Amino acid sequence: MTALEFQHSIVQHTPALENFTRRFTNNYEESQDLVQETILKALTYRDKFKPNTNLKGWLYTIMKNTFINNYRKVQRSKTMYDTTESLYYLNVEDGHTFSSPEKTSIYNDIWDIVEDIRPAYLEPFKMHTEGFKYEEIADTLEIPIGTVKNRIFHARKEIQKRLNK
Repeated sequence: MTALEFQHSIVQHTPALENFTRRFTNNYEESQDLVQETILKALTYRDKFKPNTNLKGWLYTIMKNTFINNYRKVQRSKTMYDTTESLYYLNVEDGHTFSSPEKTSIYNDIWDIVEDIRPAYLEPFKMHTEGFKYEEIADTLEIPIGTVKNRIFHARKEIQKRLNK
């Protein structure tokens, strides 16, 4: 199959791809982006397609995998985009932090328990709760990454045990 025939075959499957995107998203723009990304990947990796096989199935697989990868990327970033005109969400009171006195007391009690765990567990655990990655903790404390994971695990278990008393 020549490159031109391949491109023509892909164009013929575009309406089916657009319908298939409805399984993943109801947003028209996201749907179009997914179709375009699928076609781009198909053209880029044309040499991976085996002639006399199901082109439509191959395109569907590319689309499904692209959607899954994009979804995972978004989940990892966990970034909130405020699309409201007045940036309403950026100005909303933060209701999930410890702003009321009883929550502050609970928070302090928990951190008293945390501060009371063994020092070997405490430092890696605190760094982890502050957002450091395992590799960064290992580099900072100059200990193997397995030791970091082990200490964080044992710190969690010790804290859970004390909280359940």
